[in-house]
Amino acid sequence: MTAMSKGANLPVSASSVRAVLTWTGGSGIPDVDVSALLLTEQGRVRNDDDFIFYNQPRHASGSVSHGGKSAAGSVLTDSIHVDLNAVEPAIASVLIAASADGGSFGDVPRLALALRDSAGAELATFAITDATAETAFVFGELYRRAGGWKFRTVGQGYASGLCGIAADFGISVDNEPERAAPVAEPAVAGPAPAVRPVERPAWPPRPPESPPPRLQPTPMPPFPDVPSPFAAKGR
Repeated sequence: MTAMSKGANLPVSASSVRAVLTWTGGSGIPDVDVSALLLTEQGRVRNDDDFIFYNQPRHASGSVSHGGKSAAGSVLTDSIHVDLNAVEPAIASVLIAASADGGSFGDVPRLALALRDSAGAELATFAITDATAETAFVFGELYRRAGGWKFRTVGQGYASGLCGIAADFGISVDNEPERAAPVAEPAVAGPAPAVRPVERPAWPPRPPESPPPRLQPTPMPPFPDVPSPFAAKGR
């Protein structure tokens, strides 16, 4: 087992390793969640699927998975498992990171990272003793070198939490709370306005109440006495 300082590195011959973060828990101590980022040669994730944490515990390739938390008394652990033989060729390194919930890493006692092989033997340990106001940390990195793998201690903190890691490595983190659509205030109850009925003519029309007077014939003037043209003449 090798005790490492910040920035040190060592070759990794094991085909499968576990990065185990340990700390001492207790009342008022922040909770810690370990995570992993699979990075290309450009030092960025390809997409959000390359970020492994408790809500996305297994990479699609099966090479990196979240091991989950355990406790032995006051000693708490959270871990990441990496199958180095299964890491895709496009991935150049696997970062081991974590975030603190309910405080900063300066409030987390006895914080350390251990690298173990598949049998549980410790290959290296890295104690984090200089944390202060950081709420996210990159603790170490497994990276390719000359056809093999190496492990390097990093120890870089972020006071801006996961958003700081996202900005550096291309993870999409929606930090803006979803805004609810405005709710219209209910109308104040009151008396309904009077509605004037629309006057419509009856159909068909109703007959008048009394019949109209009978029409009287108009007398014709006397017809003039005109002799008939057909009357016989000279008789």
